[in-house]
Amino acid sequence: MDILTAIKEVVSLEIKALEDLLKTLDESFVKAIELIVLNENKLILSGMGKSGHIASKIAATLTSTGTGAVFLHPSEALHGDLGIVNQGDIVILLGKSGESDEIVGLIPSLKKLNCKIISITANPESTLAKHSDIVLYTPIFKEACALNLAPTCSTTAAMVVGDALAVTLMKIKNFKANDFALYHPAGRLGKRLLYKVSDLMKSGEENPMVYEDTPFNQVLEKISKGRMNSVSVVDQEGLLKGLITGFDLRKAFQRHDDLKNCFARDIMFPDPITTSPEVYAIETYELMKNSQKPINLLPVLEDGKAVGMITLQDLIRAGL
Repeated sequence: MDILTAIKEVVSLEIKALEDLLKTLDESFVKAIELIVLNENKLILSGMGKSGHIASKIAATLTSTGTGAVFLHPSEALHGDLGIVNQGDIVILLGKSGESDEIVGLIPSLKKLNCKIISITANPESTLAKHSDIVLYTPIFKEACALNLAPTCSTTAAMVVGDALAVTLMKIKNFKANDFALYHPAGRLGKRLLYKVSDLMKSGEENPMVYEDTPFNQVLEKISKGRMNSVSVVDQEGLLKGLITGFDLRKAFQRHDDLKNCFARDIMFPDPITTSPEVYAIETYELMKNSQKPINLLPVLEDGKAVGMITLQDLIRAGL
């Protein structure tokens, strides 16, 4: 057996299944979307066996993209878990044949609860399809399985239908990247789109400041006590006038013979790049990372006043 040929055959069959699906898409899909959009109750998905795995995946995709959904295992539902279903819920049932005992067994109870049933099935003449309010037909003429038994093309088509529903609902609801991040706070995307500079900056005692006329020895003391190897230079109103870092200190040692007579104004860098508390942290990270000259920290200004300091290490530690 030629392994690569066998793999290509499977991929080709699954592509053909999706091409067949594309040709049969009709107003049923529009009605399903409209029904879900108008739904004020729960959206529940269920399927048995491999269809159950796909139903669970679709529920997870819907939930993470702004359309709350839950997966209900049909066998458990028949033994009490059906209690999660309330009057008027929408239930999406998956089943290639539409004749699974567990799925068909749910229908009488769902009807009594006045639930709307949307089915995703390859058999429009099945018991499931006949008792559904909306049938989403997935034409499958051959599974990729060598025995034409194991769900392969059928589960691929069902999953694509679920993805299509989820993405279309995202567009209708104007679901944005920030919304997505809200539901994924622990992920890298969540950190990129939720964290602002104010969440990560150092402030208060962690943000040492000196005045322009602060003597050099006191500047050195402030930097030594701080953890960032820098101090902000401000006026009496707290407005930023400059920045002194370890680099500026080294330059001062080279330029001045007697640093004892120097003041902060003499050694500060007068026009540092700054950021704002309300700027997204990822924007500040990109600014620092892509700068032609190395930038390891930035003063944080609010109405011109120095309110904090953000370091590249802070941003990296936060997972940006």
